[in-house]
Amino acid sequence: MRKVSDYAIQLREKQKVRRIYGMLEGQFKKYFVLAERAKGVTGENLLQLLERRLDNTIFRLGFACSRTQARQFVRHNHFLVNGKKVNIPSYFVSVNDIITLKEKSRKNIAITESLESVARRGVPAWLELNHKEYKGTVKALPDRQEITMPIQEQLIVELYSK
Repeated sequence: MRKVSDYAIQLREKQKVRRIYGMLEGQFKKYFVLAERAKGVTGENLLQLLERRLDNTIFRLGFACSRTQARQFVRHNHFLVNGKKVNIPSYFVSVNDIITLKEKSRKNIAITESLESVARRGVPAWLELNHKEYKGTVKALPDRQEITMPIQEQLIVELYSK
């Protein structure tokens, strides 16, 4: 039996995380550099940065069924952040940001179906959803414990630290 090298395992983990968040290598590397420069644990900083992306936040709030769909909704100007149009999926949300669905977009069938299914999936503790007003609020920054995906961020840190 052939033993899989540590490098191959680390590479697979990085590719898995890139695929989950729908990112290319260059952008992912920039996020790693930002995470490395920030205070705290690099792996946790990286996951926090990825979770704070606008497209991911919209997915987590339940306005979209997938991150890909959320990215498309952002690109098509369906959302306002603090009352301003933002059509950049990689925009970082901050604490107390209010993400609102535009009035015109409230009739969008895909968005209404996603909001109906959010009750089953749930909204993370760092976010708050006001279903009736079609808006979400960022209450806090995400903690590692709130990111429930099976990600081994330490493998990614080891890969980039070589």
